[in-house]
Amino acid sequence: TSIAHACGLGFEQTCNSIIMKFGLYKSIVNIHCVFVHAQGMAFTLKERQILGIHGLLPSKIETQDTQAMRFQKNLKKMYIYLMGIQERNERLFYRVLMEDIEALMPIVYTPTVGLACTQYGHIFRRPKGLFISIKDQGHVRSILDNWPETTVKAVVVTDGERILGLGDLGVYGMGIPVGKLCLYTACAGIRPESCLPVCIDVGTDNEKLLRDPFYMGLYQRRDRSQRYDDLIDEFMEAVVDKYGQDTLIQFEDFGNHNAFRFLKKYREKFCTFNDDIQGTASVVLAGLLAAQRVVGKPITEHKVLFLGAGEAALGIANLIVMAMMEAGMSQAEARKKIWMFDKYGLLVKGRAYETDSNQEAFVHPDPGEVKSFFDAVNVIKPSAIIGVAGAGRLFSHDVIRAMGSLNEHPIIFALSNPTAKAECTAEDAYSLTQGRCLFASGSPFAPVSLEDGRILTPGQGNNAYIFPGVALAVILSGVRHISDTVFLEAAKTLVDQLTDEELSQGRLYPPLSNIREVSLQMAIKVVEYVYSKGMAFRYPEPVDKEAYVRSVVWNINYDSFLPEIYDWPGVSHSPVVD
Repeated sequence: TSIAHACGLGFEQTCNSIIMKFGLYKSIVNIHCVFVHAQGMAFTLKERQILGIHGLLPSKIETQDTQAMRFQKNLKKMYIYLMGIQERNERLFYRVLMEDIEALMPIVYTPTVGLACTQYGHIFRRPKGLFISIKDQGHVRSILDNWPETTVKAVVVTDGERILGLGDLGVYGMGIPVGKLCLYTACAGIRPESCLPVCIDVGTDNEKLLRDPFYMGLYQRRDRSQRYDDLIDEFMEAVVDKYGQDTLIQFEDFGNHNAFRFLKKYREKFCTFNDDIQGTASVVLAGLLAAQRVVGKPITEHKVLFLGAGEAALGIANLIVMAMMEAGMSQAEARKKIWMFDKYGLLVKGRAYETDSNQEAFVHPDPGEVKSFFDAVNVIKPSAIIGVAGAGRLFSHDVIRAMGSLNEHPIIFALSNPTAKAECTAEDAYSLTQGRCLFASGSPFAPVSLEDGRILTPGQGNNAYIFPGVALAVILSGVRHISDTVFLEAAKTLVDQLTDEELSQGRLYPPLSNIREVSLQMAIKVVEYVYSKGMAFRYPEPVDKEAYVRSVVWNINYDSFLPEIYDWPGVSHSPVVD
């Protein structure tokens, strides 16, 4: 326990580290690691006596049920307390999270995780994950060797440059990989010891952090030289060298320019994806496909106007184009259906501001006088507006009313995170369209009561519907390169799990309370898909894909610390007497 506290590692991680470094027997190490923290008062009397911890705990022997009740009662939706429980009793943490995930996900994920990142150095307790700085260049593999787990299957990495809608948070962004991997386990049952969060520290351009005495990273501006690229290259090679070619590496919250070029650079060489580009695209496409069931027209008949033209917008747009092409439309015609409006105005030919090469496919002839997003809505006449700019309430009342006048069922997606950055509220979207709009947001909004008595439940376009299930499928099937078609398949699978009753309530996604089953169904369908398309490399191919997926889900129940104990029935220990 002393070593665990000193190192700031979890107890199981500490045990494995001791075993690797010093070759101690695991049975001996277990005795030192289980004190109070592993299961608390759930140890049986026999376990306490055999393990030599009897008397170190109160006399009461509790069940995990009782512990979960206490946890839920004491939980005041405090990020620090919740993540502290994860450090002390991992199985209890995940049990409670899974049992009330709709209420607790906003704490471990958006929007609270964003606030936690901004205050990371102020609320810091113990480090989680690996911090690799540009000063460590040439020694990345040795840092990976310091991580106690040897069977890592999934890595989530960030450089902290674009954390949610909060901007450059440097190493404070570590809260995002930690939160993402937490959902790997809670949503898809991926073993927590198989997950590794990583923060690449190359400095920060955030002036506030550079003056913050609690900041925990390098006090320098971001290194944007070739050294940065070389460090990422070294990191990627070190991960596959240590953990294998099929190790999943998820890029998270990199700046727009780096996000696209790293995805293009690495996607054919490593098992990797960018959640901000591909995961976001998949969940938004799923929302549009769900909206089809209400609007009654195919996706090829939609016209989409984006607020924002960064990595999220472009990822969504490209996947929409793929869906339209699958429905029979040419790529050129599909791209004409998608418009983008950024801080400089519409993406149009000949505008004064330089257009990024990734945006070129969605640059159109100038349609006329457009000075504001409101003007763009009236000129383009979209059936859907999608906000991913992170600039706050730019879906004004006039914009929402205009969408309502142009469409019987306007599609309004205010996806920017955290909640304060959302383009509009659910209440505004529903009330200003008389409850006719189809609404989704990035962060959660409460149900909205309308004047006619209806209660509509806004859908949350949460990437957590996509990335845990896809990750589980990729890990189980040994996929080496993740195609965009995987995310198209994931979007269709998510829509299939939305019932007509849920759709009538205003939902465009299944309830978050069902996300474990949603994620497992996602994994099953994606496993079936990658094997059918020859993308899987793990053989023999499982005959029953569903049974295979469900058999590997991590068990949150406590392990027994007793050795195998059994009797020898019918055996006498006395000599035979004639």
